[in-house]
Formats: sequence, structure tokens, C-alpha cells
Amino acid sequence: MDDQGFLKQKPGFATTAIRSGIEPDKYSGAVVAPIVTSTIFKQQPPPGHKGFIYGRSGNPTRYTLQECLASLDGGKYGLTFSSGLGATTSIVSLLSNGDHILSSDDLYGGTNRLFRQIAERFGIHTTFVDFTKLEMLEKSIKENTKMIWIETPTNPLLKVVDISEISKIVKQHNKEIMIVVDNTFLTPYLQRPLDHGADVVMYSLTKYMNGHSDVVMGAAVMNDVEIEKRLRFLQVAMGIVPSPMDCYLVSRSLKTLALRMEQHKKSALMIAEWMLKHPKVTEVLHPGLPSHPQHNIAKKQMTGHSGVFSFRHSRGLKESRKFLSSLKVFTLAESLGGYESLAELPSLMTHASVPEDQRAELGITDALVRLSVGLEDTEDLIADLDQAFTVAFQQRILEL
Repeated sequence: MDDQGFLKQKPGFATTAIRSGIEPDKYSGAVVAPIVTSTIFKQQPPPGHKGFIYGRSGNPTRYTLQECLASLDGGKYGLTFSSGLGATTSIVSLLSNGDHILSSDDLYGGTNRLFRQIAERFGIHTTFVDFTKLEMLEKSIKENTKMIWIETPTNPLLKVVDISEISKIVKQHNKEIMIVVDNTFLTPYLQRPLDHGADVVMYSLTKYMNGHSDVVMGAAVMNDVEIEKRLRFLQVAMGIVPSPMDCYLVSRSLKTLALRMEQHKKSALMIAEWMLKHPKVTEVLHPGLPSHPQHNIAKKQMTGHSGVFSFRHSRGLKESRKFLSSLKVFTLAESLGGYESLAELPSLMTHASVPEDQRAELGITDALVRLSVGLEDTEDLIADLDQAFTVAFQQRILEL
């Protein structure tokens, strides 16, 4: 499969994923870095130590992963957290009472909930804006705006936001405003936000970066040493750190990230193109399709799209329920980015915590289904979707 007009992949990604952070001589020749579970480390006469003091403040297995994560994004520093929302909580905690966040309007429901129900209680107000409309961005920046929170592509509507243009507009207004990009949907294999002006790249490593649906973890990557110092302090002071075992598992998974993302990308596009022709599908939201409203922006800043996309069908909740319950290869479940294919209904699942009026405004209806295309045979996935459509819509015909 060619690159479909997207950016060409920078050479060396797979090599970096496999080699970065690996120091066999440091561990008696062990090619796979050991899992260090010790919570305490022997110190020299106070206040001396050999780099590690206590498991919460630092761990060799965690440091190995953080080094690799930074390298993959072309960043200088990487920090890991106990979950994606843990990473988000730490980043938001860089702000103070009275500060303002300007956020993507369409984003993960948990992030929306954190901004509205928790950050708000600490005096940090959030305005949700459609960042595909740059004039709205400019109008919404306030004197107390301290952070821009971007998801691109967005969740679950797959809108693509121009990171470079937003960075340019924001930094012209105030260089101190921090630009954060949630890059969970794409990973650094398909998009590197730091290259386009972002200050911090945030991940739910639970998804594609780990890719095996057996770890919950988050991360942040950056170049600015002051941001790193402040965020590392919060990582330690708030204790939102991952376990050594989980760090080992994610390090293991990164070694196959390039291979996995290529297959996710290939299969999802094939399924999206098949769906375009389906008589019961009214819209396919996949940035790799020329019909996508921001397809040209996607080609400018991405090297392709992952396995996550959404579609709308021609009916309502009843058909969605029947469709999802009829799937046999796809699993009805929240989350995304694993080797297994998943399907979900955002209006009642991942985005149920988003206020109903906001869901309606965004277009998160009961006819919107989000897919996470896994690594099964593409033909089997298409056959599964096809039979589920037949069951769901045949049932409606019989009732009529």
C-alpha cells in the first residue's frame, strides 16, 4: 500500500523503538532490561545516592521506558504516569486557580469530565471550541488562557486539527501559553506533534503504544526543560506513577509498534472504503478518505491514520444495539488500539459523561458507532460487519 499522499515516514523509527534505552552492559549483558521491583535503594552517606532513592521518585525500568518514549517523539524528556487520565491530571496540575484552558470541543469523554467536574472545582475554567475553525480559536483566547488542549484526530468524530497553524496563532498571541496534544489515536509513528509546534505530547499508553489490552498507563513527552522539571515534580509529589511490571510490558510492546501500526492503518482504510459503498451507512469519518473534511490537513501532518474511525448509519439506537450485539469478531467494549477489534456506541459508552446538549451539538448521536480495527484478517472483519448490518436492518424490515 502506498502512502496515500500522507507525509513519508521518517527513517529509523523501528530501530529507535527497538534500541532506545537498551544498555546491555549496564545490566550484566542482559539485552532485555530487567524488571526492578525494589521500592528502596541503598544510599551513600546522606545525602548521597546512585540515582535512585525510592520507587515513587524513580525506577530503572520506568526510566528505560521514558527514554524510549522521548526518542520516538523526537523529544528530550519523557515521563510516565499510572494512566492516561493520570497524565492529563498531572499536566492540568501545572495550572493554578484562575487559569483558563482552551480545549477541543470533541475529545475523550474522560478528559471532558476531568475539565468540567474536577478542574473547575479548583478554579481552572475550560472553554470548548471547534479547533477546525481557526477564527473561533483566536476569538476564544483570553488574558488568563494558559493552556491549549488539542486532540487530533478528535474522539469520536475524527476531526483533524492543524497543529502548526494553531501553534502559530497561539504563540503570536502569548508565547507562554502551553500547547498540549493528545496523540493517543496516532502514536509517534503516525504523527509527531512536537515537530509542528506543540509543547507537550500526551498519551494514553493503554491504547496503541502498549497494544495488548493488558496495561493501563499514560505518558507525556516534551523538549522544554522547565516544563519537564515542573511535571516531574508533580509526578513524584502526586504519586501518579506506573508499576515496574507495567513499564516492562509497554517497553516490550514498543518493539513491534511500527509493524502493528502499519497493519492497523492498512486494514482500517480497507474497511472504511468498503463502508463507503454500504447502503445503510450515511457517513464514514476516516481522515484517510478524500471525502474527509480535513483530509488535506491530515496529509500535511500525519504519515497515515490508525485503526480508529467512526461511521453513521441510517437508523437509530435500536439498530445500533442490534448491530453491536450481532458482531462476532469485533468485541463490544470501550478502549481502542489493541490487537483485537472493538466496537462501541459513544453516546452511551465512552462519551456518556459528556452533557447531553453538548453531545447533540457535536453530533454524537445514537447512530454514531466507533470502531477500533485490530490485527485480525481484514476479510474476516468485513464479513463480520456485513452480517451484523444484515441482522440489524433485517430486523427492522421484519417489524415493519
